[in-house]
Amino acid sequence: MAHDDSTNTVSTALLEPSSQPNKVGSVKRRIRRCASAPIDFIPQEKDDCAVPRNQYIFFNVHPSFRQVSLILALYLGVGAICFCLVKDQIKGQKTNEILDAIYFCIVTMTTVGYGDLVPDSIASKLLACAFVFIGMAIIGFFLSKSADFLVEKQEALLVKCLHLNKKVGALELMKELETNRVKYKFFINLGLLLLLIAVGTVFLIRVEKLSFVDAFYCVCATITTLGYGDKSFSTKAGRIFAVFWILTSTICLGLFFLHLAELTSERKQRSMVKWVLTRKMTHVDLEAADFDDDGVVSATEFILYKLKEMGKVKQEDIVLLMKQFEDLDVDQSGTISTSDVTLAYMEGN
Repeated sequence: MAHDDSTNTVSTALLEPSSQPNKVGSVKRRIRRCASAPIDFIPQEKDDCAVPRNQYIFFNVHPSFRQVSLILALYLGVGAICFCLVKDQIKGQKTNEILDAIYFCIVTMTTVGYGDLVPDSIASKLLACAFVFIGMAIIGFFLSKSADFLVEKQEALLVKCLHLNKKVGALELMKELETNRVKYKFFINLGLLLLLIAVGTVFLIRVEKLSFVDAFYCVCATITTLGYGDKSFSTKAGRIFAVFWILTSTICLGLFFLHLAELTSERKQRSMVKWVLTRKMTHVDLEAADFDDDGVVSATEFILYKLKEMGKVKQEDIVLLMKQFEDLDVDQSGTISTSDVTLAYMEGN
């Protein structure tokens, strides 16, 4: 019971502080101050207090192009050596020993699997199994993120070109870029994908001597990693081209569908936000937004309720933050002061 009373006291103090007037101007001032609040007023001495920058290195950072190139070269180099050693155990149409090995690595890595070169022994089959998993991991962790980073760079250039004849400052450009980031990435990927489809189709017509329908069919079967195998790159020039084109086009298609899903999700989120902002407030809403049951809704309570409606925050998040607030409120006054944070820091050490 004492814990519940403490929680209610903290909730009331957080949602509607009695020490400050409940005015929109004061709320705006608090928001502005919060946006520029310092983050390092207490020196951190222990390593475990530092931000874990590399905790999820594969998911939160864009690998450098030098790193990506080194990993890809290592994969293709080791793969080429391995498959050259078992070249007699791979059946199919061959052109050049090293080129065929690299081409086989790319086809395996991207899971295209034409079937024009096929493992025909236990050793070569086990080798192919190992390289397909390693190759998919490299695509997922390094190549796709590197390509996405490149798309972001192109996105910035696109925004600058769109506002080339307008006197727009850097701040306005950054705001435009942030607001329409997903849309621009989607259209850039779409343009790159169409370009790769066109280049691949023309190449197959001119070099592999396929008809337009067969060339387009081979392109679609390749970039979707369907790889029927009835049409593929069979010439030496074709396989040199395929080493670069297959890798680029399959990654580009994957990013295209990823950004399409993000764009759809973002539009749904914006529709939800618009609906919440335009919907009229009812007595039921007022009752639900009155978190401290005092009969009135403060600005903080209103904002929290609307954020919950928009799906920006969850009740579980609010509970966790309230728990953190209680831990920082050492003197149980319902507010956090510099002395509270200092005491909490000293107790933590």
